[in-house]
Amino acid sequence: MSAQRRRSGRGEPLVLLHGVGLDHTLWDDLAPLLEPDFDVLRYDLLGHGAAPALRGKADIQDFIAQLDQELDDAGWGGASVLGYSMGGLIAGAYAAARPRRVNRLVLLSTVFRRTDDETAAVRARLEAAATQDTQAAAKVSLARWFTPAFQARRPERVAQVERRLLENDRDSFLAAYALFANGDSILAQAAPDIACPVLVMTGEHDVGSNPRMTRELARALPKACARVAPEQRHMLPVEEPASVAAAIRSFFQAHCTQGQGAPAQTHT
Repeated sequence: MSAQRRRSGRGEPLVLLHGVGLDHTLWDDLAPLLEPDFDVLRYDLLGHGAAPALRGKADIQDFIAQLDQELDDAGWGGASVLGYSMGGLIAGAYAAARPRRVNRLVLLSTVFRRTDDETAAVRARLEAAATQDTQAAAKVSLARWFTPAFQARRPERVAQVERRLLENDRDSFLAAYALFANGDSILAQAAPDIACPVLVMTGEHDVGSNPRMTRELARALPKACARVAPEQRHMLPVEEPASVAAAIRSFFQAHCTQGQGAPAQTHT
């Protein structure tokens, strides 16, 4: 494995897609809990970590092509896909564009149909990211992403995420953030064509991808269920990996093969 990807575990194929400004090390807490049951592939999205830089406007089709290549290189005709935050937009778009390659889908902390106020807020964060000192911008993100309790309990893990934010190629980060901030139409367009079973999950106090979005997204998908993690913010894979792993296992056991699934429902 190269510096931009890691593959571990044994079982059915599962691909993990991280969010804006992060890299495949986001999954360091969750991946070990999945490895007994899954062949886990995690890689750096374009413009992140050791992956090729983004130059000019980011296009969702480029990320779809990257996932195609990753599956091909792994020797997989298909896999289940877990997308987090911006990775959720990519995962959903991929499932709609490549239905034969996606068995099941997990959309974690993923945005859907922002209100006008929510759109204004994320675009303000994009503008601030383009103009603010990078350290100040990182501190604002960390405060929004992590609960105060976790920041106090695991400062070293929060510091790792902060270092990742500070090491980003600025132009690539801003291009990816612009896609994320202006990407409401991605899942809205993709949702009717996502045929596989889907688990949609977020934190109760996640302001960016809030429970209302999670429930609306589950209702918009043909075969989906929604879960909301109590007392959590945006960093579910880092703060609550055991809860996420348990939810994934339960969901996968209920939907053992592509095409199975129940009507959309909500669990909190």
